[in-house]
Amino acid sequence: MQDFRDLAPAIVRRRLVVEGYPAFTITAGHITAYLRKLSEVTDMVTLIEPVTHRSDRYGWAGWIHWETSGAHFYAWEQPLAFFSVDVYTCKDFDPDAVLSFTRDFFGATEITGKEF
Repeated sequence: MQDFRDLAPAIVRRRLVVEGYPAFTITAGHITAYLRKLSEVTDMVTLIEPVTHRSDRYGWAGWIHWETSGAHFYAWEQPLAFFSVDVYTCKDFDPDAVLSFTRDFFGATEITGKEF
């Protein structure tokens, strides 16, 4: 694979992945509440309410559509309790605020984040 080049430097794009171990089993209600509150934390305008789906094989997934892109959420119960959040926006936001909010919301015993 070749090196990544920014082909549209005039367009703001911000990406953040947050992963961790929740203190409880995550449900559709948790995902919906998290994504709604994440919209406030990042100061994004919600275009549709969060959508969730559960796969018997892979666990929970959720998505929210913002005026400036959106966020995806994934949660596993097996082989361990784990979550992964992908935030992609065309508007700036505070990644430390997202990490702190996510840690607190899920009572994460361990959490990590990476910007792209």
